[in-house]
Amino acid sequence: MTTTISRTSRSDSSISARDGQGSHLTKRRWAVLVKYASLIVACAVTLLPLVVLVITAFKTKKELATTGPLDLPANWLNFSNFVTAFTDGNMAVGFANTTFVLVISLVGTILIGSMTAYAIDRFEFRFKKVVVALFLVATLVPGVTTQVATFQIVSGLGLYDSLWALIALNLGTDIISIYIFVQFMQSIPKDVDEAAMLDGANKFVIYWRVILPLLKPAIATVIIIKGIAIYNEFYQAFLYAPSDENAMISTALFRFKGPFGSQWEIISAGALIVIIPTLIIFLILQRFIYNGFTQGATK
Repeated sequence: MTTTISRTSRSDSSISARDGQGSHLTKRRWAVLVKYASLIVACAVTLLPLVVLVITAFKTKKELATTGPLDLPANWLNFSNFVTAFTDGNMAVGFANTTFVLVISLVGTILIGSMTAYAIDRFEFRFKKVVVALFLVATLVPGVTTQVATFQIVSGLGLYDSLWALIALNLGTDIISIYIFVQFMQSIPKDVDEAAMLDGANKFVIYWRVILPLLKPAIATVIIIKGIAIYNEFYQAFLYAPSDENAMISTALFRFKGPFGSQWEIISAGALIVIIPTLIIFLILQRFIYNGFTQGATK
């Protein structure tokens, strides 16, 4: 009788264990289902405007007026909207000006940011912690609150309505660039500096020939992050370089609201022209962004 009772209890416990495992598996499956469903919804919400933009860019004016936003165009080889946007929208000048500002600003950011990080990491000086704290405090101040003083300085220097105003504003670096350079620089042993000093190198030679070449992953990361920010910058370009000959790619697209205000097919084509370069560059170099942040955070 006792044996029968014990067998029955073991059987009941095994059944309850199987039921518990089955319930746990069901919960896990539901969790996975909810996770992927939320990701699909998020992707659809993100990609839907881009899909509508692409479809609209290839439509004619008649198709745009008679079809829905998700109806496919009759001819995917209709590039007339792109030609009109590029030529009549003065986008060639915008690309040229943006490239000029971008190259000089990135070179300045790399040099100033890496030198600042080199001084912070390798030198001991008075009020060092105060300087680092001031960099952090500066990031807490909204940029729009300092625009009156900034505009007065730019106007006083005679840089208003010129590309050099944008270069001067972008030439400095920010705390993110300094942080990336400092994190990478901390992974470089100071024995390298000492070995170079034994060979007769001074501080600048050590920075230029030893430290800077070892910062290539950090430089690539800063170029991508800062470059995309400058490429997409609208407020500074609109405020400090308002003339047509100094138009950046963002302000050139903004000027479509005048002659092409109701021609959404041309505006969509212009928007795609602006998006495509950054999309290609990001897809090619995206690994440098992730590697830059992860290596800088772990080393």
